[in-house]
Amino acid sequence: MKTSVYNNLKAIVHQKCPNCGAGDVFKKRSIFSVGIPEMHEKCPDCGYFFEREPGYFLGAMYLSYGLGVFQGILAFLTASFLCSNLSPFALVGVVATTILVFAMWNFKLSRVIWLYIFPQ
Repeated sequence: MKTSVYNNLKAIVHQKCPNCGAGDVFKKRSIFSVGIPEMHEKCPDCGYFFEREPGYFLGAMYLSYGLGVFQGILAFLTASFLCSNLSPFALVGVVATTILVFAMWNFKLSRVIWLYIFPQ
């Protein structure tokens, strides 16, 4: 299936299957649930297997780390430009809070990006 870059980016952000673009990669959960998000074993729509072998998503950790670093730098720059009189401890707090708030989103997004980078 030929898709445009825009459609792929949209599917990545919405965490859709890299094969069909319609099925969800992660199981639906309540917004109040706590814990690591669960992935479907295969796409509910097309049957595409997400995890090919044990340790397949090990490389996704590097993507998640990169996303966290990018968000931390962005938070640091934004906080230091908007509030130039913040103490270094306050800046560290802003950066740490930003990284913690986006941690689960980064986890899910990095796995979906990994699926799109290395399709079956």
